[in-house]
Amino acid sequence: MPQTWMITGANRGIGLAITTQLLRRGDHVIAAARDPQAKALAELASAHAGQLTPLALDVTSDASVAAAKHALAGRAIDVLLNNAGLYGPRDRQSGLDVDFDAWREVFEVNVYAPVRVAQAFLSNLEAGQGRKIATISSRMGSIGANPGNALIYRSSKAAVNMAMVVFGNAVRAKNVAVLLFHPGWVQTDMGGGGADVTPAESAAGLIRTIDASGMAETNSFRDYTGETIAW
Repeated sequence: MPQTWMITGANRGIGLAITTQLLRRGDHVIAAARDPQAKALAELASAHAGQLTPLALDVTSDASVAAAKHALAGRAIDVLLNNAGLYGPRDRQSGLDVDFDAWREVFEVNVYAPVRVAQAFLSNLEAGQGRKIATISSRMGSIGANPGNALIYRSSKAAVNMAMVVFGNAVRAKNVAVLLFHPGWVQTDMGGGGADVTPAESAAGLIRTIDASGMAETNSFRDYTGETIAW
């Protein structure tokens, strides 16, 4: 039976790869992006008429999220994927020199937005059959891995892990599973050309692992293959 996924940051990178694969297997995708009419999404919409719903959404804006919530009122969502993310500047991310303005911007996208979006569309998820919220985190947010650089990005991913676990505890009684994933080191604008995983490989693994997950896996932190990552 086809599912309905809502994906933030669906216009490029991992989000676009997941959108593409879901459409090919017959699912429906609500493709959320600041520019949902971008070329790649427009081409997918043309090739998969009736399956893709473009949705204008700025995850950092309360007003934009409220407008999107109104647009999707009454529509059931099986899986919400918080994919939109930001790395921040490549310099000034050390413990001795940090760009505080950039740090605030990254937290807005990587930490506050997933909670904002999850809260806004919880009723849609409760109306669906899947009842899953998946958030793209990163192995770089693992405190157990003893990180030594990228303060801004790493701290944002550690923070979103905690935020979504708290959210997961709050919605456990509603039978909504909350899942956190490291997508691999992916060949995207963020990951760079030297990364070892293609967007298609990451997307396939994430879809497969999310499909196989339920309440037994809620509040878990795993990679795209399903392997557990230390907090």
